[in-house]
Amino acid sequence: MYQIVPGGPADQASATIGSTGSPLKKKLGRDGRPLVVAGMLGCVLVLAAVVSWCYYSASLRKAQLLKTELLDLDKDGFIIRNPAGAVIFSMAFMSGTLDLDSCSKEGSILSCGRSDSGKVNFFIQTVRDKDTVMCYRVRWEELEHERLVEHAMAYNDSHWYGGAELATQHWPIRVQGEEEPRPFITSDVYSNRDAFGGILERYWLSSNATAIKINDSVPFHLGWSEKDRTLRFQARYQDPTYRPPEGRPALAELSYRVCVGFDVTSIHKYMVRRYFPKPIQVPDPEVFRRPVWSTWAIHKTSITQEKLLQYAANITAHGFTCSHLELDDRYTADYGEFDFDPQKFPNASGMFDALRRDGFHVSLWTHPFINYDSINFGTAVEAGLFVREPGGELPALVKWWNGIGGILDFTNPDTRDWYSSHLHALKDRYDVASFKFDAGETSYLPRQFSTRVPLADPSTFTRRYTEMALPFHDRAELRAGYQSQDISCFFRIIDRDSVWGYELGLRSIIPTVLTISILGYQFVLPDMIGGNAYPNRTTGGKEGLPDRELYIRWLELSAFMPAMQFSIPPWAYDDEVVEIAQKFTKLHETLVAPRVLELAGEVLNTGDPIIRPLWWIANNDEAASKIDSQFLIGDDLMVAPVLEPGKQERDIYLPAGRWRSYKGEHFDKGPMYLTDYPVDLDDIAYFTWVH
Repeated sequence: MYQIVPGGPADQASATIGSTGSPLKKKLGRDGRPLVVAGMLGCVLVLAAVVSWCYYSASLRKAQLLKTELLDLDKDGFIIRNPAGAVIFSMAFMSGTLDLDSCSKEGSILSCGRSDSGKVNFFIQTVRDKDTVMCYRVRWEELEHERLVEHAMAYNDSHWYGGAELATQHWPIRVQGEEEPRPFITSDVYSNRDAFGGILERYWLSSNATAIKINDSVPFHLGWSEKDRTLRFQARYQDPTYRPPEGRPALAELSYRVCVGFDVTSIHKYMVRRYFPKPIQVPDPEVFRRPVWSTWAIHKTSITQEKLLQYAANITAHGFTCSHLELDDRYTADYGEFDFDPQKFPNASGMFDALRRDGFHVSLWTHPFINYDSINFGTAVEAGLFVREPGGELPALVKWWNGIGGILDFTNPDTRDWYSSHLHALKDRYDVASFKFDAGETSYLPRQFSTRVPLADPSTFTRRYTEMALPFHDRAELRAGYQSQDISCFFRIIDRDSVWGYELGLRSIIPTVLTISILGYQFVLPDMIGGNAYPNRTTGGKEGLPDRELYIRWLELSAFMPAMQFSIPPWAYDDEVVEIAQKFTKLHETLVAPRVLELAGEVLNTGDPIIRPLWWIANNDEAASKIDSQFLIGDDLMVAPVLEPGKQERDIYLPAGRWRSYKGEHFDKGPMYLTDYPVDLDDIAYFTWVH
């Protein structure tokens, strides 16, 4: 029971009320305002907290919405993490930002309908194909004309491989300068050294087990930034290179697939098995075992019947074997004809008979051009066999390294039949072994042109040309390829200059062979030993020959490639060079070819490279991911050639494992560097993995 104490506050309050009427109200009027303000402020703070919580909750829900299987999407791009949380892939949206309020998620598909420039069709779909592989299908399609799409892929401190054959080839890829995106199409990098090469695919692979494959439907342009360390992937129709499929508007679409795996080797195997066609058969084993001998570097266009017979006689006289003899440029009177110039080859049938008696098979050089002064030019015009002007009536004249003429349209069945019939006639008449198919790059098409079957992607022309080699696959040779991995022929890397360096020189051979092997082309024919001996592009020896030391080191490297090709003969130098050449052609036949042929048979099922980078067996080895002067044949034969002038030693990296050197030394404590390892001029260092 409450007790009221006299004289306390209650009595005072009662007395005050009774005497004055309302002093409490007066007091509240004066002193209660801060309390009211404080109360109102408290309400505002509570309301703000509630709003903030709601916004935070919505943001959490949105952030969760924009995540899918280790991928985080933002308005400016997306990143992919590995299971440990480290960023292993990042792509930035350069041509526009997404409106995240337009994004939604349904099952495995995260899609958005607007960007800062208008309506788009954007989605990322997660596809888990295997327990060890996660793939993401990405598509950004603009829904208005004249817009382009560009995404920039960051290097993320990893090493990248693939893309295209280049004039200056590095392994891994080395971007230099700032390059605006340009059409990613097959080109002759010998004549245009800044272009993409004759063998290319829209595929890149990184040392952190990430791979990206650009879809075939994309009007694809590639650029890069050394400053930002990015590759720039762009889709656009603003230039005449690409055309939308017939009946569809020219709306740019950039679509691709990113796949992440456990290690670089396994993710590459996965991508090759899923996305690259495989050869259907192995070329003639003799080409793997014995050298090809070409007339080009030694005789150029001055080749004659007498010179060819003498060349063959010298091969035999010096004790060399020959898979086939390659008769190169200018055996016809004019370019675009299919028989021998009677002045240079007065008795072609007799010549072939003599060569056949001496055990020589002969292949002939061919190309897709018919010059305007050829007797076949008018025939091809009347029959509509040429690539045409945009109007579709007149042939489109093109300039190539041997003149001006028309280029055959291999999308036209009539052209294919006509061209093939002439090659078969040569083969039947002279018992020709096969053909060297030169050119075929998109860069020789006119800037604007018309073909029987419209080409949305002009590099499809390269694919159609490579198909012409199929009937002659046993010993056929191509130098261009796009989606042509199933053409069971040798693919020759572009002409090399007779120099040491990375620009079409000796040092470029391993990076180039590794690159096109990663792109799915395994039957590799490196260019002629010593290079082409072109004037002003030759590190000089005597009488216009390549430098002697360069020739020897080139010969040694070629002996460990899938096939060897001579043109400048060893006897052009001295007896010691002949002995070294005999030693290495024998080593190629007895040691290298059996292993290569075994691997070639496996290519039909797996697509795995014959010539492999060191990281193939050392996935998480940073040193192995960067080495460009050593390579593997299969998993157990490692080669380390000398590639610098004046050197009879080199540093060699041995990945983890037990290795035995060609000298019989054993190395068990890997990984390790062998510094200044001695390699004589007549030697090449190679090691076998000891199981």
